[in-house]
Amino acid sequence: MDSALAVDQVRLTPILIADPPLLNTQGVHQPYTPRLIVEVITRGGVVGVGETYGDGKYLELAQPLAEALPGHRITDVNGLFALADEVCGESHRVETSVDAGGLRGVQTADKLRLSVVSAFEVAFLDALGKHRGEPVHALLGGKVRDAVDYSAYLFYRWAEHPADAHPAGTVKDEWGAALDPAGVVAQARRFADTYGFRSFKLKGGVFAPDEEIAAIRALAAEFPGQPLRLDPNGAWSVPTSLYVAEQLADVLEYLEDPASGTGLMAQVSAGTGVPLATNMCVTTVPEIAEAFRRDAVQVVLSDHHYWGGLRRTQELAAICRAFGVGLSMHSNTHLGISLAAMTHVASTVPNLDYACDSHYPWQTEDVITVRHTFEDGHLTVSDAPGLGVELDRDALAALHRRWLEDDGTMRERDDLAAMRKAHPEWQRPSLPRW
Repeated sequence: MDSALAVDQVRLTPILIADPPLLNTQGVHQPYTPRLIVEVITRGGVVGVGETYGDGKYLELAQPLAEALPGHRITDVNGLFALADEVCGESHRVETSVDAGGLRGVQTADKLRLSVVSAFEVAFLDALGKHRGEPVHALLGGKVRDAVDYSAYLFYRWAEHPADAHPAGTVKDEWGAALDPAGVVAQARRFADTYGFRSFKLKGGVFAPDEEIAAIRALAAEFPGQPLRLDPNGAWSVPTSLYVAEQLADVLEYLEDPASGTGLMAQVSAGTGVPLATNMCVTTVPEIAEAFRRDAVQVVLSDHHYWGGLRRTQELAAICRAFGVGLSMHSNTHLGISLAAMTHVASTVPNLDYACDSHYPWQTEDVITVRHTFEDGHLTVSDAPGLGVELDRDALAALHRRWLEDDGTMRERDDLAAMRKAHPEWQRPSLPRW
């Protein structure tokens, strides 16, 4: 066996990246959000990189896995999952809960572990591609498209974070506030003009449904015939969901997670012809059967972090294809490593039915030397070895230093706590809100 393919060491680097004041049904993004950068170094001197969530509960799982990996071959991805089950097992269990962001559905130890392993799997594939001189998509069976379409991700947002919430005081960006239909349309127009996006998704659940209906109607008037999506993250009751679906049936491409959980989503689905999408009630294999059997969703938004990596994303795509369920891809606050991984796997999936989500235009900081550039609403798939990205070590060091210097308040994403900086009376919303 080629010893050059064995893991020599693993580096874990938690970082904090700047995040704008983007609103959702739970609250608002904090000024910084945690990410974890994983580097797998082989005995042959090749470095593979991966990225995932950086909150403490992910770090607690990543550390023992990193310590157990030396000697493990980067070709043995199945063994990686077995090793993770072994070293991140009962001694690292967490109670079932709702995540602090409140936007990913029920959180379990298994889901946490998959989100950690996903970064190691991507790093394995990046290193293997570099070792063989092949792009990651070739390791996944080869691309079926040369470019991957992405959708503009629109948010209600403030002009700046509250001064006492940001370590640097009042920090404004170039975007300004978007708190009404006109602000949402202006944001969408800038996305379209700058990046060429041809479909648009609005993060809802922030204002009363009629206000968000008005925003979607304004987008439909500004961009006639172009695909529109609305995602309130389970903030609505079944009657409210059906009301919104009826009001927007002629313009929505799909309605994402209007109600919370498979049972309520199935009730909504039975009452509307508008396709329902999810990244909340179908995030692991055990959740698929009930959702598909009850026709609760017609579109699944895959996420390689949730599912445990790129190969398992392909497996999900095959299941969706078998059951006639549409497929798109979900996004959270990610950097260029995750966007590269997402683009590679998206290029290999025949049934990618909808443009993928991406927060990336909102992220002004990165850990790669050359930022990805959207053109005409898509990313060209890299044919360079591995993921086709290179770590910017100076940027990585600076963002890690920010993490080290933080007093602990930003190391855990907490949209609820961030909202209380501006509105001390704010309480965790009880779903449904409307």
